[in-house]
Amino acid sequence: MGFFSWKTQDTDKSIPNWYSEGEVFSVVMIDNKGNQWEEKKYEGYGVFGGKDYYELLAEMNGITEFIEGGDMLEDLRGKGISLAFMNSAQGDNPDCLFPNLVESANGWTYIKSSPESCEYQGFFYEEEEEDN
Repeated sequence: MGFFSWKTQDTDKSIPNWYSEGEVFSVVMIDNKGNQWEEKKYEGYGVFGGKDYYELLAEMNGITEFIEGGDMLEDLRGKGISLAFMNSAQGDNPDCLFPNLVESANGWTYIKSSPESCEYQGFFYEEEEEDN
């Protein structure tokens, strides 16, 4: 399974996972109603403070039903992922609500915009100097 990687919306910093070389810092996930989940050591799999980002995205967009014979969490997560990436490979469907990811929730006002994906996918690599 790959990592989900974003930048914070208040400071534009890449959110490193705890397996990376980057220094891990606390990130707060906020929904459109002001609920908050704080993650101190992001593992890279889209879970902040025990809440799955894509499950929350589905819930924020009115998808809460249980599919008979399925696992509700996996169904909601899958639906959230599909909704986020609908018509966009970058996961910024303009027609849906996204959780906000910030370093500091103090004074933060919810914005209807997806956090920017991070090209590092949670890893930080230093370029090695080539010997000439």
